[in-house]
Amino acid sequence: MSRERVIPESTSEEEIFIRSLRPQRLDECIGQGKVFEGLRISLQAAKERSEPVDHVLLHGPPGLGKTTVAGVVANEMGANFVSTSGPALERGGDLMGILTNIERGDVLFIDEIHRLPRAVEELLYPAMEDFCVNFVIDKGVHARTLRYQLKPFTLMGATTRAGLLSSPLRERFGIIHHLDFFPVDDLRRVVLRSAAILEVPVSEDGAIEIARRARGTPRIANRLLRRVRDFAQVRADGRITGELAREACEFEGVDAAGLDALDRALLRALIEVYGGGPVGIEALAATLNEEAQTLEEVVEPFLLKRGFLSRTPGGRKATAAAYDHLKAALPERGQGQLW
Repeated sequence: MSRERVIPESTSEEEIFIRSLRPQRLDECIGQGKVFEGLRISLQAAKERSEPVDHVLLHGPPGLGKTTVAGVVANEMGANFVSTSGPALERGGDLMGILTNIERGDVLFIDEIHRLPRAVEELLYPAMEDFCVNFVIDKGVHARTLRYQLKPFTLMGATTRAGLLSSPLRERFGIIHHLDFFPVDDLRRVVLRSAAILEVPVSEDGAIEIARRARGTPRIANRLLRRVRDFAQVRADGRITGELAREACEFEGVDAAGLDALDRALLRALIEVYGGGPVGIEALAATLNEEAQTLEEVVEPFLLKRGFLSRTPGGRKATAAAYDHLKAALPERGQGQLW
């Protein structure tokens, strides 16, 4: 059984809740069929050779289970799971401290790996290729390099922005998988599994209703389940039905398409302030008083997937589907940006 070590330690209520619902084994995982089938083959081959799994890069929108997959890999290999993030590794010494304490076969998971400082990233190159790190002693003409041999390990990196990874780092990963948004049926199974763990009675219709509004994301499905559970406990008999799930989600500001208040605010700003676009992300962020990175990484991916938003060389544009969803009048031909 693997042991988990998180650096830095995360103890928020939300994180504890998420961890309690995470699958521990491949057989418990739902969705992402090709990803898990590919990992199953890689894990079995590594076990038969008595070697650590090759380094793995997972990329895709937030909330799809990248951290969960890393934990599952560690459990399947019977290895220790060491977790950190790119922003937490500010200096080379931070990474050195982790690498020199890793045991053979351990899984080192680095979330937001695209945010690693350059100096820290360069330390990873020999660690990934040759399982060694180089210490530089003294400076100038007296500088010497000492080579420290590491125990073979598996690095698993996760990123929401694969395009920001440098080529040298990306090329050192032997296994690369993209995690995509979940279809409604897979999310329904996620909701039913989580409800069983939480001992929450939920009907099939209730699970489907939550799944439809979860933006294709298991993390959001589980969060909605918790909110609907509270609503059912206070406003009903505790059982989640389709009608109650609809009422609870509307109460939380999540509409039938899964859009929340920020999603709708972005689309309204595009339509009402900028005439449907195109407009740059920085201008939208200033209008909404939000961080541009939040809009790019959290809001935009789902809107693009659902066809409510498009990216053009000139900026973001609202689509006809966005006008229809917000019940806004389409601009007349020659005045708007849809043609």
